[in-house]
Amino acid sequence: MSAALIDGKAVAAAVRARVAAGCRALREERGVTPGLAVLLVGEDPASQIYVRNKERACAEVGISSRVYRLPVQTTQEELLARIAALGGDDAVHGILVQLPLPPQIDERAVIEAIPPDKDVDGFHPQSAGRLLVGEPGFVPCTPAGILELIDSTGVSVEGKHCVVIGRSNIVGKPTALLLLGRNGTVTVCHSRTQGLQEIAARADILVAAVGRAGFVTGEMVKPGALVIDVGMNRDAAGKLCGDVDFAAAQKAAYITPVPGGVGPMTIAMLMQNTLRAAGGR
Repeated sequence: MSAALIDGKAVAAAVRARVAAGCRALREERGVTPGLAVLLVGEDPASQIYVRNKERACAEVGISSRVYRLPVQTTQEELLARIAALGGDDAVHGILVQLPLPPQIDERAVIEAIPPDKDVDGFHPQSAGRLLVGEPGFVPCTPAGILELIDSTGVSVEGKHCVVIGRSNIVGKPTALLLLGRNGTVTVCHSRTQGLQEIAARADILVAAVGRAGFVTGEMVKPGALVIDVGMNRDAAGKLCGDVDFAAAQKAAYITPVPGGVGPMTIAMLMQNTLRAAGGR
């Protein structure tokens, strides 16, 4: 048995096409061009790549992109002042601060300084609270992309046993809440979970977000399951790989590859959040 690949690149392209149509409609109907401001502090190589990819995505869908590249010695006060200025700029609908930040800056203070109505990353406590109680709000981009990938298979979440391995505020917890909102029966596992292998092996939908290469073995995958691999790791040979032992998980019905699975969805969903922040759909 060989699992069907969930093509994240194709699903992301469909999302971007939908966003581009929404941006055109917003310009034509209301004269509004969605605007995204990205703040990058320092010269982290991975962050620079992510920001360039976001710039390209904005250009593709018709979002006005502003990128502020700030020196690594930028103080917290300087960054907060920049966020406050962008918060009062009507041409900026979304504000994103690229993480990680240098050690002199408090990440939580920065996240909380972003106006909730411009929180297109979905990290603000108000956004998290809205997700928790089931009210409309901005959903973190990777979890939102995970739901799009599941939907692309035609598999319904309702009534399924969903297991999320990982409890981060950025992926694990919001993904669990989204699945619960779709009427899935959700179990959240982590490093201290007892009987993890047995729990995972009962999952109809398995989401692996632990950041450890090959952590999910074949024994942890139920035959016919849908497996979402969020991991972005390097193996002993330096090759990019996920949290799931891909070869051992082929008894699943569907599986996301790494790369080319969840990765492309994050920026696509950021574009969708920015369109929504501007008043589009």
